[in-house]
Amino acid sequence: MPLSYILLSITAFAILFGFAHRVLDRMKMTDTWAFLVIVGMIIGTFLPSLYVTKYVSVNIGGAVIPFAVSLYLFLKAESTRERVNAIVVSILAGVAVYIAGRILPAEPEAMIIEPNYVYGIVGGLIAYLFSRSRRSAFIAGVMGVILANVAQAIINSITGIKGAVPIGGAGFFDSVVISMIIAVFLSEVIGEAREKLQGGTSKKHLEPKEGMASSLTDITYEKGDEGEKDRE
Repeated sequence: MPLSYILLSITAFAILFGFAHRVLDRMKMTDTWAFLVIVGMIIGTFLPSLYVTKYVSVNIGGAVIPFAVSLYLFLKAESTRERVNAIVVSILAGVAVYIAGRILPAEPEAMIIEPNYVYGIVGGLIAYLFSRSRRSAFIAGVMGVILANVAQAIINSITGIKGAVPIGGAGFFDSVVISMIIAVFLSEVIGEAREKLQGGTSKKHLEPKEGMASSLTDITYEKGDEGEKDRE
């Protein structure tokens, strides 16, 4: 059984038994809806992919459904700052995953770990490190892998390479699942630890876990606020 199915099954059981209620609540998702999303992703991998061009296809379970969830979370973001952070970190994760794909050996046999697992780990770590909320981490974890696939499809088209690019499909489904789970898991576990250090759950709305990218966007907004005060 592929690792992605195992991880999604474990996540589904965690949701059913209420272990994921806190993080889902903070992401503006219900347990039922999250469970249905997981089931939909698994079923979607068995459905025919949607072909955009002769060589580029979009997998329903690995791209369409995760993208739809990411879009929902993006629209549910509590501030423009969080939306900007999600976009910036998604691009950073996409660049990191693409670079990893260029650096790693072309032959999977030359590595001790499946390359698609590495892409997921890289995307998930970047998404966690630079995100300022659990929503942003999920969005960046998913979109990082998808954007890397899209970038490869565009480059292939420009250079005339006729290789197949299954966006969110084949082994890239593993990458998407691993990336989003790592991003959210680290955000929740480490974020919760920081919240306790800062005074407990009474301060959970502060979202204390902020990465480098979020700090940059915060500085930009603070400067803008200061400029408005000076004009007043």
